[in-house]
Amino acid sequence: MNNAIARVTATPAALEFLAALRRQHGPLMFFQSGGCCDGSAPMCYGAGDFNLSDTDVYLGNLDGTPFYMGLEQFEYWQHTQLIIDVVDGNGGMFSLDNGTGRRFLTRSRLFTDEELAVLNSAE
Repeated sequence: MNNAIARVTATPAALEFLAALRRQHGPLMFFQSGGCCDGSAPMCYGAGDFNLSDTDVYLGNLDGTPFYMGLEQFEYWQHTQLIIDVVDGNGGMFSLDNGTGRRFLTRSRLFTDEELAVLNSAE
């Protein structure tokens, strides 16, 4: 994967919130939920607390926190850069942001044709 073009990034507010959760819970990981109970949300877990499958896709990391997504959802989102933000509200019931009064939220932007060409040539 090309490090010059990030598939996932975060706002300063999200990175600050992530650091606070890391201080409280230790090493973390993200998995972009594909729906069901918590909708399509970035779920934050303690490192190793979510069982990854062989088909889950590593998108990058946010300040040292790995970020994964299921293959089927990646097929849908592969043309976009995920931008993790934090907003007021309740997090997903299994995510470590639940109960804090704040939650992670995925925003996105489409990659340009040039960015996609670079990403595809690097994979």
